[in-house]
Amino acid sequence: MDYVVEMVGIRKEFPGIVANDDITLQLKRGEIHALLGENGAGKSTLMSILFGMYQPDRGVIKINDKEVKITNPNVANRLGIGMVHQHFKLVETFTVAENIILGSETRQGFFFLNTKSAVTRVEQLSKQYGLNVDANAKIEDISVGMQQRVEILKMLYRNAEVLIFDEPTAVLTPQEIEELQHIMKKLVSEGKSIILITHKLKEIKAVADRCTVIRRGKTIGTVDVAETSREQMAEMMVGRSVSFKVDKQESKPGDSVLEVQSLTVKNSKKIEALKSFTLDVHAGEIVGIAGVDGNGQSELIEAITGLKQVESGSILLKGKDIAKLSIRERNEKGIAHIPEDRQKRGLVLDYSIEENLILEVYNKPPYSKRGLLKPDAIRKHANHIIESFDVRSGTGATSIVRSMSGGNQQKAIIGREVERDPDLLIAVQPTRGLDVGSIEYIHKRLIEQRDKGKAVLLVSLELDEVMNLSDRIAVINSGELVGIVNSSETNERELGLMMAGYQREEGTA
Repeated sequence: MDYVVEMVGIRKEFPGIVANDDITLQLKRGEIHALLGENGAGKSTLMSILFGMYQPDRGVIKINDKEVKITNPNVANRLGIGMVHQHFKLVETFTVAENIILGSETRQGFFFLNTKSAVTRVEQLSKQYGLNVDANAKIEDISVGMQQRVEILKMLYRNAEVLIFDEPTAVLTPQEIEELQHIMKKLVSEGKSIILITHKLKEIKAVADRCTVIRRGKTIGTVDVAETSREQMAEMMVGRSVSFKVDKQESKPGDSVLEVQSLTVKNSKKIEALKSFTLDVHAGEIVGIAGVDGNGQSELIEAITGLKQVESGSILLKGKDIAKLSIRERNEKGIAHIPEDRQKRGLVLDYSIEENLILEVYNKPPYSKRGLLKPDAIRKHANHIIESFDVRSGTGATSIVRSMSGGNQQKAIIGREVERDPDLLIAVQPTRGLDVGSIEYIHKRLIEQRDKGKAVLLVSLELDEVMNLSDRIAVINSGELVGIVNSSETNERELGLMMAGYQREEGTA
């Protein structure tokens, strides 16, 4: 059989955890092979071994039928293996071309970098694979989707034959996801082979040929995607049947909890990112905000939570204007926030779980007394959240957060915010990068908050999620409110048009 990559019987242990337990993965030449597993199943560890970032404790890796030892990423590059990481590794202030040649510069004479020929080659590759990247643009000025294409170009520039994509769509809009899928198919048609790490079954169905499922570090099996249903793959991944429908009763909205009135907010470039935006959220309902990324959602949330100043307009929480209050005061008045970027805004990565779970309440009893922390109370609180939100980690409450998988980091944040029993729960991308099991669980917890009479404001780029969870949906485009619709009376097509800025036509649904 013509395999470009074979990983056979791979085992990898970390202190307190077996990440990979006798895993086998075989990649055929010219195929898109999905690697599916829930958060913490061992997908990223396995790929880090293939990319030379870790060494396996046991097992064999063959490239083109030859056994190899991949001692570091440079060896992987030389063997034709490239990787697009989940968190891009780009220098913001450099141009696209400078980022691409970084680490494999060709020199002209002794001191001068030959950037001209690099730019030409980047433009050639960009054209050949339909990437449409401007080689001279600065990274900080291009969209996330474009940055990802730069990462792809970086691999092609180094002549990679095997491309590993780690959760590539976690940060993309629906349109960018479609474009990426075209690009992947184009790469394969040009003879490349792709390993796609993901837990989005919809995407596996759209692009993958075969799929290897791993659960808790073990290989469950490899299936032919065309012949396997989404439900079957989900069950292999989670070990039980999973419901894709959100189970909820009709909402019973109460009093208004949040009222945003003609709010205008500027972004970091001093441009109005939110323009006299008005919205209200009542107790006992979930209001979803739908829009393509970068249309003012972040500024709206930052203004409500206190991370950005308001130019004009008001923000009322239970009838009182909070626009001038500090972040801590807003938290104490009953706002909880699940932030969009869990690593930058949600957690202190080098603190333990238990320290992260008291970040907003460490100064209050029972967690501290006369300025001294009370370790027993802190540990008890952490264990309660770890248990009720199924937060998995190597060593429980004392685990350093950086060592946990993204999904478990997310569950820890959600547990922390929900346990504060807020009046208004703001959830931004609450299931970004999570597997179906965790998504199902988090959706249940958000519905539970709603049914307890809390107001929930949901921002998500996943249209399915907004439609499934929300009672009402507010559509935002270029910082303006396009309209508000009841989720039971709309569909994906109509929302898509509104997201593109078309007003809803009266009398037609």
